[in-house]
Amino acid sequence: MNNMIVSVNPHIYAKDTTQTIMRDVLIALFPAVIASIVFFGVKALLVEVVCVAVAMGCEWAFEKITRKPITIMDLSAAVTGLILALNLPVDIPIWQAMFGSFVAIVVVKQFFGGIGQNFANPAITARVIMLVAFSGAMTTWHNPAFAGFAADAATAATPLAVLSGGSGQLPTLLQMFLGARGGSMGETSCLALLLGGAYLIYRRVISWHTPVAFIGTVLVLTALLGKDPLYQVMAGGLFLGAIFMATDYTTSPPTPAGKLIFGVGCGLITVLIRVWGNYPEGVSFSILLMNILNPYICDWTKTKPFGGVQA
Repeated sequence: MNNMIVSVNPHIYAKDTTQTIMRDVLIALFPAVIASIVFFGVKALLVEVVCVAVAMGCEWAFEKITRKPITIMDLSAAVTGLILALNLPVDIPIWQAMFGSFVAIVVVKQFFGGIGQNFANPAITARVIMLVAFSGAMTTWHNPAFAGFAADAATAATPLAVLSGGSGQLPTLLQMFLGARGGSMGETSCLALLLGGAYLIYRRVISWHTPVAFIGTVLVLTALLGKDPLYQVMAGGLFLGAIFMATDYTTSPPTPAGKLIFGVGCGLITVLIRVWGNYPEGVSFSILLMNILNPYICDWTKTKPFGGVQA
């Protein structure tokens, strides 16, 4: 009995680490990266490399200056930078992309204590700030150079803008699914994003609850409101947001019930903004708003320990 060791809970061991989880997310994002290069050219790769490099550099510099442990090898900064890049137009000025990475890492992540302490998804928050600060550059889209589309930098309306009453021709549903349409670099190919999502579910990095609830809510509500549900689901950044941003560990609920509530809330706000708002897209705003409500959802859906009593 003298050799008995008593330690605080939890006593559950898992081989997963922050680094392995973030590595899996990077692998899951790889199809979207490939699709962005295929449809938008080498400039897409440049923006992605810059965002990742600046995000990791900002994290290293901030932790070095504040004498905190250096955490860039956990790959969380790389994931943030890449997700932000995939949310940007291909012709975004490089300095604006660098600014977005700085905001995501320093302002949203590190100012609040680093990984696990941020109140909102860093990439989503940075994108919303960039929409306000650089509205012209952030809402200028170009035709992809593939699948029958013009291989030039002609300005193009996104499918959501056309659906909201703007001028332009809608791509076919097949083009929507494959990614041959205007939009942010990483949001256009539903096929690539679904492949990444399937990999994350297979690896148990995420569960199906939030993505299915998010996408399903948009599908059902837009159908009830007389919109074309298939176009509404595949247009904009719904798949990118539902799979890779609404499932962020820090800013989303841990329980299945909480994840479903979170996903339904995201879908409801997205539809409200798309149908009645002045801005045709609502995914970023919906995730950010639900991030703010996340502590309350966690409190409502927390589980009672086995054998526990009401406090």
